[in-house]
Amino acid sequence: MRPALAPLSVALMLAIALPAVAAETDDGPTLSLHQRMLEMSRELAAQRAEIERLRQQVDEMELSQRGRGLGGDASMQDNAAKVARTVAEEAQRKASATATEEEARVAQSAQDGTVQIGQTQRDEDAQRREQEKALVVREHAPLFQRKFTFDAGFSYSYYDRRQLALSGFLALDAIFLGSINLDQTKATVGTLELTGRYGLTDRLSVEASVPYVYRDSRFVSGGAGGASSVVSEVSMRSQGLGDASAAVYYQWVKESPRWPDIVTSLRVRAPTGRDPFGLKLIQPDDNNNNLNIPEELPTGSGVWSATFNVSALRTYDPVILFGNIGYTYNRPTDFDDISPVLEQVSPAEVALGNTIQLSGGLAIALNDRSAISFSVATAQTGATHTTAPGGPMRRVPGSSSNSTTLNIGASYVLPSGWTLNGQLAAGLTPDAPNFVFSLRGSKSF
Repeated sequence: MRPALAPLSVALMLAIALPAVAAETDDGPTLSLHQRMLEMSRELAAQRAEIERLRQQVDEMELSQRGRGLGGDASMQDNAAKVARTVAEEAQRKASATATEEEARVAQSAQDGTVQIGQTQRDEDAQRREQEKALVVREHAPLFQRKFTFDAGFSYSYYDRRQLALSGFLALDAIFLGSINLDQTKATVGTLELTGRYGLTDRLSVEASVPYVYRDSRFVSGGAGGASSVVSEVSMRSQGLGDASAAVYYQWVKESPRWPDIVTSLRVRAPTGRDPFGLKLIQPDDNNNNLNIPEELPTGSGVWSATFNVSALRTYDPVILFGNIGYTYNRPTDFDDISPVLEQVSPAEVALGNTIQLSGGLAIALNDRSAISFSVATAQTGATHTTAPGGPMRRVPGSSSNSTTLNIGASYVLPSGWTLNGQLAAGLTPDAPNFVFSLRGSKSF
């Protein structure tokens, strides 16, 4: 009997092995990626159909057993049905998981290593852009947050003025007879300003600032001892409180696809500094009567003033464009004495010329901590007029000015929360300072 069973065993082994070999051949690496996906979909559909057929058979069996009124057998059948459902659901879950894993693996191999940015990465990029914009906006416009911001800044200005003084007359329209003197003034002005700002709402904020001014001027003039080649030089220093100011900012329009940020502000400046009127001229060098300097240097304008500004800001990531137009009104003020001559008193009303300011530029956010900016600012100031009691209004010659500067700035946010802003302004007109360097630090609490 055993020899007769050998061919049957061999046949059974071949019957079991041939489908496996066929399956390996069908799923071999020779099939294309598309064919493998199609085969996988067909197998999954067949498994789901078989599971559904088994579930229907179990349901029919339960109904038939319950209709016959079976007791213990019904409980047995219920347990069998539960087991069948569990097996079917587990098979379906495994089939779905296998298909999902295969699809993910195939898709990953088709990407050839390409990394796609997900939603988390997009959210991080949007947050970074908002941080960069906030950094630039903090430099050029007030932030309307309900926080108190403390700002401490220092600026250093340098002026170098030369004036040619002629005393004599022309002979034969070609020859000058008389003395020629070259007067030169070199002045440095250091200003320390403390500012506090608080946002009342998301559109309204208030600000107050108090400056302290230090001035150092050197006056140079030729003609000492009656010789034009001999030069006298005198230095003078002065310091004190400057003109304090208070401002209110209101954001009329928030930036949208159609409109930029539009902010208006009104700043009122009080004459808390030493005014320049009535300062007497003295002769510090007895050998040079051409050199006359004021007895002390002013630290303020001496009049009340109000400045109204309209600013606009538009974002084109990562560039931000900004512009400003402003007008300063100086209130006419009466002074007991405006004469620079010793032992002479001349009361009068002084009306300083009003000023129109224009500025514009761009800022670039380098990252979420640093930004740079470039801008041009100009200020056109009208002439000053004086009115003596009972007399007409007189224009002060040479009192109008045009001050234009080119500004380059940079900002950086420290890990401690302080924001540092540095700016260098170069004068483009004779009325502007030669250069101004400013450094400011601010922090919100």
